[in-house]
Amino acid sequence: MSHISKRIGLVLAISTLAVHGTISIAAPAEIAPRGGESLLWQEPADIRTRDLFLGSGGARHQPRGPFTFVKEDMEGSNPKFVVRDNSGATWKAKLGAEARPETVASRFVWAVGYFSPIEYFVPSLPVQGKPKHLHRGRKWDPLADSFVNVRLKLDDKGEKKLSNWHWRRNELSPRELNGLRVMMALMNNWDLKDENNAVYAGKKGDRKSIYMVSDLGATFGAPGLGLNHDKSRDNLRAYSRSKFITKTTSEYVDFGIPARPALLSIFALPDFVHRVGFRRIGKQIPRADALWVGRLLAQLSPAQIRDAFRAGGYSPEECNAFAKILENRITALNKL
Repeated sequence: MSHISKRIGLVLAISTLAVHGTISIAAPAEIAPRGGESLLWQEPADIRTRDLFLGSGGARHQPRGPFTFVKEDMEGSNPKFVVRDNSGATWKAKLGAEARPETVASRFVWAVGYFSPIEYFVPSLPVQGKPKHLHRGRKWDPLADSFVNVRLKLDDKGEKKLSNWHWRRNELSPRELNGLRVMMALMNNWDLKDENNAVYAGKKGDRKSIYMVSDLGATFGAPGLGLNHDKSRDNLRAYSRSKFITKTTSEYVDFGIPARPALLSIFALPDFVHRVGFRRIGKQIPRADALWVGRLLAQLSPAQIRDAFRAGGYSPEECNAFAKILENRITALNKL
């Protein structure tokens, strides 16, 4: 047997064990501060009237130009840079395939009571003082002084990040955590690395810790990482063809995300095994918890749902197509 064949066989064995629960994918211990209140969700008294076009920042926090280039941000895997707007606020600008879906996803988690960053989508972002080229994302470098299709995330100087939190080890309410797992399935968020989860300090003077999924870019596309990274998010065809609920019992619900990553990614063995372990996040969610978040989502009107996609710069036709899929998924949750 060749070296490659042996490696493929080993990976398939490991992935099978991970899926069926006979191997433990270790998770690092939770490192958030102890002694205060841990908040993942808060009761949304105004779901039916929430403005999903403007999101959690509302009109008050909307970015206002002119924008000035501050620096390139080399964190993460997507091209990013920091700009300062006319009011002195700084924003983290993200380019590429995650800009539109991340803006939309932030609206839906906020709509049902989860915390989310303040984000806006800008179809054209003029930037003063930009360098000739970015180190990353050169295909998005404009000939003029404007970038197209940009997600802006407010860089709140009063907000202090304490740590990352972990899907498998935390101090969060089980029902609220399970509801968040359902929300990830609703939007096909397959990139559920613990590094994408953040704990922030509460306002000065209180001991609350705010938990959120701080990166929601891998949404509204395929249910798992494919060979073409860009098509694994913001892809109507892939989103429409993916399976939402894969199994129900009298007690639990299984969802189709995160799906197993593309088989050829086994050659990056540690990452492949790590991502196979993510599949547990979408499995064995109590029916009662799935129905709980489904009832919250059912309060959203068709107009609100379309406003969320409109906030991400989608065309009217795209807004309707994505919204219909989402509405069907909400209906499925409420039939549990």
